[in-house]
Amino acid sequence: MTVMNASAGFGPLANLTEQEYKRRIWAWTMYDWANSAFATTILAAVLPVYFSQVAGSTLPSATRATTYWSLGLSVSLFVIAILSPILGTIADVMRGKKRFLSIFAGIGIIATALLVLVESGDWVLASILAVIGRIGFNGANVFYDSLLPHVASEEDQDRVSARGFAIGYLGGGLLLAVNIVMIQLLPGTWGARLSFLSVAIWWAVFSIPLFRYVPEPPAAGAQHMLNEGVIAASFRRLRETFADIRQYRELFKYLVAFLIYNDGIGTIISIAAIYGAELGFDSVELILALLLVQFVGIPYSLIFGRLPQKGNARRPFFLAFILFNLIVLPLLGILGSRFLPADIIGARPAPFTGTSTAGGEGFHSMEEPLYSYTGEWTAFSVPSQMVGSDADLSYRQTDEAGARFDFPFNGQRVELIYARGPVHGIWAVELDGEPLLNDSGEPVVIDAYQPTERFELRTAIQAGEPGSHVLSLVNTGEKNPASAGTVMRVGGVEVLPAARRSNLGLIIASIVVIELVGLGFAYLLGRPLFSGLVEVFDTKRSILLALVIYAVIATWGFFLDSVIEYWYLAWMVAIVQGGSQALSRSLYAAMSPAAKSGEFFGFFSVMEKFSAIMGPLLFAAAGTLFGSSRPAILSLIALFFIGGLVLNRVNVDEGKRVAQREDARLAHGVVSN
Repeated sequence: MTVMNASAGFGPLANLTEQEYKRRIWAWTMYDWANSAFATTILAAVLPVYFSQVAGSTLPSATRATTYWSLGLSVSLFVIAILSPILGTIADVMRGKKRFLSIFAGIGIIATALLVLVESGDWVLASILAVIGRIGFNGANVFYDSLLPHVASEEDQDRVSARGFAIGYLGGGLLLAVNIVMIQLLPGTWGARLSFLSVAIWWAVFSIPLFRYVPEPPAAGAQHMLNEGVIAASFRRLRETFADIRQYRELFKYLVAFLIYNDGIGTIISIAAIYGAELGFDSVELILALLLVQFVGIPYSLIFGRLPQKGNARRPFFLAFILFNLIVLPLLGILGSRFLPADIIGARPAPFTGTSTAGGEGFHSMEEPLYSYTGEWTAFSVPSQMVGSDADLSYRQTDEAGARFDFPFNGQRVELIYARGPVHGIWAVELDGEPLLNDSGEPVVIDAYQPTERFELRTAIQAGEPGSHVLSLVNTGEKNPASAGTVMRVGGVEVLPAARRSNLGLIIASIVVIELVGLGFAYLLGRPLFSGLVEVFDTKRSILLALVIYAVIATWGFFLDSVIEYWYLAWMVAIVQGGSQALSRSLYAAMSPAAKSGEFFGFFSVMEKFSAIMGPLLFAAAGTLFGSSRPAILSLIALFFIGGLVLNRVNVDEGKRVAQREDARLAHGVVSN
């Protein structure tokens, strides 16, 4: 069998055997498997927490650490946004897509491996390596994406792009699961540090198939352009593209649509865990939901990749299954949250009401009369710029052995707000007059020594049952061997909402049952009910379907207040997250000249970076305006609606025609090596 493509003259697809064609596709998708480990472990799950709690432990506050982390993220995104179109164009002209991919991947791999050196207080080193690593990761992705039209024929690009995302979900999820186990089992910070090293090794090893089996596409510069130098020729190409932007009207219209709707997608991905934490969901549930999205996204990415594929006999089945989930998951999730027992579905318990002399839900400062002090205590005011709050936070401190404070509260969970520093000692924690014990049955103590001052640290303490309790903190008079004193410094206590109770086993089992019923529905009724409708679903309309599902997710997110809804919602995110991004990539590839894929995927990268900025800003503005994240999550509907409207106006056939015409024009000036 020989595989042919409309742009075969510009790609390595002409006269390939089926075996060679499939091997190149496999090699290309394996890079998604390789670099997704960076996305899960470094960007999402492990390094942000490690940076705040370990590398940034010497900073004045966790807020300052978060600020520096966000600043580094912005710097890396800005650098890539500037470089992407320029480097992409150079790669087109000089035949260098794989070369630049290897350079940026190498930069990212080395920076990631060096994170193993980051220890407590090394926030400067961690920031530099994280910025360099993200530049390498994002820069390599520009050239990786630009290889898609040279690896897969036009009719296969949706399927191949989706397969890449599916394999990426699997690879990133597997290594993240291994890294979580490492962090739990290895002593000190070694679990996290070795997980960073494992990402670098994983990324490097599984990138080998791409570099071995995917050939470098031919250059796309005419000889007269190369005679004036690669840099000059590249900038001339960029100037020509911008000067003739009307020629690519449909492609740039699509870029605008992508910028808008991808804002919403990126925001949902980035704030899902924080939003769940704000609603009071347990951290274990949030981590498991993250892993759920990783692994469940695998089959759904493949389903969305095949939905626009003309001639695929399973298309009615796929469409029926997607629409079944779109309707049934929200319906049953909402009904379950209203009518099933609260201790199964994880509904928010009512605040405990007790005596008027104890603190209820919310923050309680050290100046409130609910506290009682024993021993010599003095006031200590911390400037707001050190704790990251809008007003000064007053602390109480003592260095007297046996000094204590008692805080009576109504509820089940409290967070103790305190400071660490070079003169701080060791404190005992009591609950209801008895030493608080950890999971090993040993008394809980707080060793507050740290070489530099840090304020607004929090430790969560939980009683067995809700009710009236007394939290006590006692200065033992002992000190860390490195400490210069025995100071105990406390800033306040926050009574948290009562802990949700849920049965994750039953919730997951209910999802499995729903999916099995959905598969049966799609198998029995997919063809008779949806054979006609599925014919209208090309790549563009499949993306529009994903945006409809995202709008449902944002609407439901406004109302949800139970664990069962959160997990059903996470399943819906998994349905569309990989598929929507994969189809967006393949549609862009189909409308871009294959000969200019580096240049045009550079523009695509710019839009991705801007979408990582605008969506969170909209979310933050709505949250600030309304004082809650619920209206903020609802506001994302506007991004899906406007982005969908613009996308619907894109003439995809015209965009493809322009791209093919440009390839034909440039084919006469191909320079081969």
